[in-house]
Amino acid sequence: MPEFAIRSILADDLPDILAVQQACYGDGFLEPGDALASRWARSPALCLVALRGGEVVGYLLSHAWHAWTPPKLHVPLPVADAADVLWFVHDMAIAPAGRGQRLGEQLYAMALASAHAQGLRHSRLVAVQGADVFWRRLGYRSAEVDSAASAALRAIYGTDAELMERAWP
Repeated sequence: MPEFAIRSILADDLPDILAVQQACYGDGFLEPGDALASRWARSPALCLVALRGGEVVGYLLSHAWHAWTPPKLHVPLPVADAADVLWFVHDMAIAPAGRGQRLGEQLYAMALASAHAQGLRHSRLVAVQGADVFWRRLGYRSAEVDSAASAALRAIYGTDAELMERAWP
Protein backbone atom coordinates (compact mmCIF):
# COMPACT_ATOMS: atom_id res chain seq x y z
CA MET A 1 0.00 0.00 0.00
CA PRO A 2 1.50 3.36 -1.00
CA GLU A 3 2.46 5.89 1.65
CA PHE A 4 0.63 9.21 1.56
CA ALA A 5 1.29 12.47 3.39
CA ILE A 6 -1.03 15.43 3.91
CA ARG A 7 0.20 18.97 4.44
CA SER A 8 -0.78 22.58 3.91
CA ILE A 9 -0.63 23.90 0.36
CA LEU A 10 2.49 25.78 -0.74
CA ALA A 11 2.71 28.17 -3.69
CA ASP A 12 4.88 25.63 -5.55
CA ASP A 13 1.95 23.17 -5.47
CA LEU A 14 -0.20 25.25 -7.84
CA PRO A 15 0.85 23.55 -11.12
CA ASP A 16 0.19 20.12 -9.59
CA ILE A 17 -3.18 21.24 -8.20
CA LEU A 18 -4.15 22.49 -11.65
CA ALA A 19 -3.10 19.12 -13.12
CA VAL A 20 -5.26 17.23 -10.59
CA GLN A 21 -8.14 19.59 -11.34
CA GLN A 22 -7.77 18.89 -15.07
CA ALA A 23 -7.65 15.12 -14.47
CA CYS A 24 -10.80 15.20 -12.34
CA TYR A 25 -12.99 17.78 -14.02
CA GLY A 26 -11.90 18.24 -17.59
CA ASP A 27 -12.45 21.73 -18.98
CA GLY A 28 -15.86 22.30 -17.39
CA PHE A 29 -14.75 23.40 -13.93
CA LEU A 30 -11.17 24.48 -14.49
CA GLU A 31 -10.42 27.61 -12.54
CA PRO A 32 -7.52 29.98 -13.09
CA GLY A 33 -4.55 29.74 -10.78
CA ASP A 34 -5.13 33.15 -9.21
CA ALA A 35 -8.66 32.16 -8.18
CA LEU A 36 -7.40 28.95 -6.56
CA ALA A 37 -4.46 30.70 -4.88
CA SER A 38 -6.82 33.24 -3.32
CA ARG A 39 -8.54 30.42 -1.43
CA TRP A 40 -5.43 29.32 0.42
CA ALA A 41 -4.21 32.90 0.81
CA ARG A 42 -7.43 33.64 2.71
CA SER A 43 -7.33 30.51 4.91
CA PRO A 44 -4.00 28.64 4.65
CA ALA A 45 -4.79 26.15 7.43
CA LEU A 46 -7.95 25.08 5.59
CA CYS A 47 -6.21 24.18 2.32
CA LEU A 48 -4.34 20.89 2.02
CA VAL A 49 -2.65 18.59 -0.45
CA ALA A 50 -2.23 14.83 -0.34
CA LEU A 51 1.11 13.58 -1.65
CA ARG A 52 2.51 10.23 -2.64
CA GLY A 53 6.24 10.71 -2.66
CA GLY A 54 6.59 14.23 -4.02
CA GLU A 55 3.54 13.98 -6.28
CA VAL A 56 0.32 15.84 -5.46
CA VAL A 57 -2.49 13.31 -5.87
CA GLY A 58 -5.26 15.26 -4.19
CA TYR A 59 -6.20 18.57 -2.66
CA LEU A 60 -8.84 20.31 -0.59
CA LEU A 61 -9.40 24.04 -1.00
CA SER A 62 -11.59 25.65 1.62
CA HIS A 63 -11.79 28.93 3.46
CA ALA A 64 -13.58 30.95 6.06
CA TRP A 65 -16.40 32.94 4.47
CA HIS A 66 -18.57 35.84 5.54
CA ALA A 67 -21.78 35.11 3.61
CA TRP A 68 -24.31 32.30 3.31
CA THR A 69 -24.17 32.50 -0.48
CA PRO A 70 -21.24 30.71 -2.13
CA PRO A 71 -18.37 32.78 -3.48
CA LYS A 72 -18.14 33.15 -7.23
CA LEU A 73 -16.49 30.40 -9.22
CA HIS A 74 -13.43 31.30 -11.34
CA VAL A 75 -12.91 34.60 -9.47
CA PRO A 76 -10.29 35.39 -6.82
CA LEU A 77 -11.72 35.90 -3.35
CA PRO A 78 -11.74 39.36 -1.86
CA VAL A 79 -9.50 40.04 1.09
CA ALA A 80 -11.38 39.22 4.30
CA ASP A 81 -13.43 42.33 4.99
CA ALA A 82 -16.23 41.10 7.25
CA ALA A 83 -16.71 38.68 10.11
CA ASP A 84 -16.54 35.10 8.86
CA VAL A 85 -19.61 33.05 9.71
CA LEU A 86 -18.88 29.70 8.09
CA TRP A 87 -16.40 27.29 6.57
CA PHE A 88 -16.86 27.08 2.80
CA VAL A 89 -15.47 23.91 1.22
CA HIS A 90 -14.60 25.15 -2.26
CA ASP A 91 -13.17 22.09 -3.95
CA MET A 92 -11.73 18.68 -3.26
CA ALA A 93 -10.30 16.44 -5.95
CA ILE A 94 -8.35 13.19 -5.90
CA ALA A 95 -6.41 12.21 -9.01
CA PRO A 96 -6.80 8.66 -10.30
CA ALA A 97 -3.38 7.79 -8.79
CA GLY A 98 -4.70 8.60 -5.30
CA ARG A 99 -8.18 7.09 -5.41
CA GLY A 100 -9.28 4.21 -3.23
CA GLN A 101 -7.15 5.33 -0.28
CA ARG A 102 -9.78 7.39 1.57
CA LEU A 103 -7.73 10.53 0.97
CA GLY A 104 -10.87 12.65 0.65
CA GLU A 105 -11.97 11.70 4.16
CA GLN A 106 -8.46 12.34 5.50
CA LEU A 107 -8.17 15.74 3.85
CA TYR A 108 -11.61 16.67 5.11
CA ALA A 109 -10.92 15.55 8.70
CA MET A 110 -7.75 17.62 8.90
CA ALA A 111 -9.40 20.72 7.46
CA LEU A 112 -12.40 20.24 9.75
CA ALA A 113 -10.11 20.23 12.80
CA SER A 114 -8.62 23.53 11.60
CA ALA A 115 -12.07 25.02 10.97
CA HIS A 116 -13.10 24.07 14.50
CA ALA A 117 -9.92 25.62 15.90
CA GLN A 118 -10.93 28.85 14.14
CA GLY A 119 -14.37 28.71 15.77
CA LEU A 120 -16.26 27.90 12.57
CA ARG A 121 -19.24 25.71 13.43
CA HIS A 122 -21.18 25.76 10.17
CA SER A 123 -20.09 24.65 6.71
CA ARG A 124 -21.43 24.99 3.19
CA LEU A 125 -20.34 23.67 -0.17
CA VAL A 126 -21.60 23.14 -3.69
CA ALA A 127 -21.59 19.48 -4.71
CA VAL A 128 -21.10 18.80 -8.43
CA GLN A 129 -20.77 15.76 -10.66
CA GLY A 130 -22.63 13.49 -8.23
CA ALA A 131 -20.38 14.30 -5.26
CA ASP A 132 -23.44 14.89 -3.05
CA VAL A 133 -23.31 11.15 -2.19
CA PHE A 134 -19.81 11.58 -0.71
CA TRP A 135 -20.76 14.72 1.20
CA ARG A 136 -23.91 13.11 2.63
CA ARG A 137 -21.70 10.39 4.12
CA LEU A 138 -19.85 13.17 5.94
CA GLY A 139 -23.08 14.59 7.38
CA TYR A 140 -23.98 17.28 4.85
CA ARG A 141 -27.58 17.86 3.85
CA SER A 142 -29.23 19.87 1.10
CA ALA A 143 -29.51 23.54 2.02
CA GLU A 144 -32.88 25.16 1.61
CA VAL A 145 -32.76 27.75 -1.14
CA ASP A 146 -35.48 29.38 -3.16
CA SER A 147 -35.95 28.51 -6.81
CA ALA A 148 -34.20 31.67 -8.06
CA ALA A 149 -31.10 30.96 -5.97
CA SER A 150 -31.13 27.34 -7.09
CA ALA A 151 -31.36 28.37 -10.75
CA ALA A 152 -28.49 30.85 -10.31
CA LEU A 153 -26.35 28.20 -8.63
CA ARG A 154 -26.97 25.69 -11.43
CA ALA A 155 -26.24 28.28 -14.10
CA ILE A 156 -22.74 28.64 -12.63
CA TYR A 157 -21.97 25.14 -11.35
CA GLY A 158 -23.98 22.92 -13.70
CA THR A 159 -27.40 21.32 -13.75
CA ASP A 160 -26.59 18.79 -11.02
CA ALA A 161 -25.15 21.36 -8.57
CA GLU A 162 -26.47 21.13 -5.04
CA LEU A 163 -25.87 23.59 -2.20
CA MET A 164 -25.19 21.56 0.93
CA GLU A 165 -24.55 22.42 4.57
CA ARG A 166 -23.59 20.96 7.90
CA ALA A 167 -23.41 22.35 11.43
CA TRP A 168 -21.55 21.16 14.52
CA PRO A 169 -22.13 21.90 18.21
